[in-house]
Amino acid sequence: MLKHKIIGLDVGSRTVGVAISDMMGWTAQGLDTLHINEQQNELGLDTLIDIINRERVGTVVIGLPKNMNNSIGFRGEASLHYKEALAERMPQLEIVMWDERLSTMAAERSLLEADVSRSKRKKVIDKMAAVFILQGYLDSLN
Repeated sequence: MLKHKIIGLDVGSRTVGVAISDMMGWTAQGLDTLHINEQQNELGLDTLIDIINRERVGTVVIGLPKNMNNSIGFRGEASLHYKEALAERMPQLEIVMWDERLSTMAAERSLLEADVSRSKRKKVIDKMAAVFILQGYLDSLN
C-alpha cells in the first residue's frame, strides 16, 4: 500500500486534467479539470496545491508530450515549465515526467467507443487523458 496518493496531470494551454490514485496505487480516477491561462502565466497552482494537501499527495506525475521522433516540442516545453513552477512552490514534492504521447488519443478513442457525445467529450477529455497518464505510471510500478 502507498504511504500517499499519486496524482496525474494532463497540462494543456487552457486546462489541466487531474487524476488521482487509490491508496493501493492500483487505479487512477478522474478528479478535476482546472481552467488555466498559460499565456498570462495563470497556472491554477493554488487550486492544485489545495488538492495536493487535501488528498495527501506525495507524488505528481505530469504528462510529457513528446514528438514521435522522441524530441520535445512546444507542448512538452510547456509541461516542463509547469513542473518547474510547481516544484518552486512545493519543493518537497516528488514530480515525475511521464511520456504521454498516446494518452489523449487513447482517451478520445475510449470516449468514442463509449458513444459519448462531442460536447461531453470536450468536458472530460483532459481528465480522461490524466487518468491514462497516471494509470500508465501506476502500471509501471506494479
